Order: sequence, then structure tokens, then C-alpha cells
Amino acid sequence: MNSILITGCNRGLGLGLVRSFLKHPSSPRHIIATCRNIQQAEELNSLAQEHANLHILQIDLKDIDKYEDFARQVESIVQDNGLNVLFNNAGISPKSTRLGFVKSDDLVETFVTNTVAPIMLTKALVPQLKKAAEFNASAPIGPQRACIINMSSILGSIEANSDGGLYAYRTSKSALNAATKSMSIDLKPNNIMAVVLHPGWVRTDMGGSKAPLSVEQSCTKIVQTVMTLSEQHNGSFLQYDGRQLQW
Repeated sequence: MNSILITGCNRGLGLGLVRSFLKHPSSPRHIIATCRNIQQAEELNSLAQEHANLHILQIDLKDIDKYEDFARQVESIVQDNGLNVLFNNAGISPKSTRLGFVKSDDLVETFVTNTVAPIMLTKALVPQLKKAAEFNASAPIGPQRACIINMSSILGSIEANSDGGLYAYRTSKSALNAATKSMSIDLKPNNIMAVVLHPGWVRTDMGGSKAPLSVEQSCTKIVQTVMTLSEQHNGSFLQYDGRQLQW
């Protein structure tokens, strides 16, 4: 893998993924990490000072009009090799959970961040993914060639929903799952694959302190899973350890 772009890297799973990819024996030549405010991303900046292959780009993912300019910044880093992996990780979860407390503003904001942004960012970066797929024409389908990974959640599974609630988060992730499935079909002729990943229940600001997995445990497994993705996984809903999940 020559390059990977990961969104939402100032903390939590995004920062953990950056750390795990940097530690991997086959660390990508270019790891592009995004955050909303570079000045406030202290840990990410420290890592960039230690690792020449880590590039930090600032973007507010809700500012969709800036995506084309952002794509040009990515192109200036990856150049003729294109972008091998786009990892849409950034996401939010509102506090309102039960039907009686749902707010329309929460629904809209969550859908924009968790669903609209990954779709539109993917659209903006498809030319770079296509370039990577063509540049690495001799490589098998997968992250060594061109791959989109969308961070979803088991809470986006309709079949596994036995508890109800969480309207904004569940619906936004279910929609992301559906979009990823379409990407896996639409981009297959270009030798670009797409999957959704569930990181597990992780001890982050979103997951809470009672979660059984640490960020390092989840991200280490995620990186191992990503590195072993192949054409047979295209359009799949996978857990952090590679296990197939119910739609």
C-alpha cells in the first residue's frame, strides 16, 4: 500500500488508526490524516514530527464545498501513484436516543456527518482512487490497488437491532452501509472495492468508559483486517477482526 487517507484523526479511533498504521511492518509510504483544527491536534502533530510519512491536512468535513480543493491537496501528496485507500472514519453520535427525545436538528447533523460527508468525499477522491487502480494494474483487487473503507457500526445493522432507540446514529450508519454497497457495485469496473467496518465497542468519547475494547486493541485488529482485504470482501459488512456481520 502506497497511500492511505484517514478522516477524523485528532482523537479516538482516527488517531488510533494512524498510530497502528505507523507501527505496521508494511506502513504506507503516505499516511494522510485529517482534522478540523491542526493547532489543537497536539498528539497528531507530535506523531508527524516523528514520522516523515505522516501528512496532516485540515478540513471541516461539513464544508462540502471545500472537497475539490482538498482533493487537489491529496493529489499533491500522492501524485501519479494515486490514492490506494480512503478510510472514512469521522463520525458523531448525538445524546438523544429514544423516540420521545429525538430532535430534527440531531438527525440532520448526524446524517450530514456520518452519511453525506463520506459519500461526497468519496466522490471527490474517486479520480485519485482510479489513478491508483490503474497505476497498480498488476496488483490484486484490494488495498494494494484501490479501496474505500467506511467506518460503520453494528448499530447500523437492521437485522441485529434488538434494542431500538438511537435513531440518528442507527439511521445514519444504515444509510452509510447502503451507500457503501452501491459504491462496491458502481466502482467495481474501475477495480476499486468498498467495504464497511464495525470497530467493536471501544473506549472512546463516543463508546464510553464501559466498553470492553481499548482503542489500541480495536485499531490493531482493524489494520490487520484492512491489510488482508481482497476482492471477495467487496461490498461486505465486516467487524474489526474480519468477521462478517448481518446487514
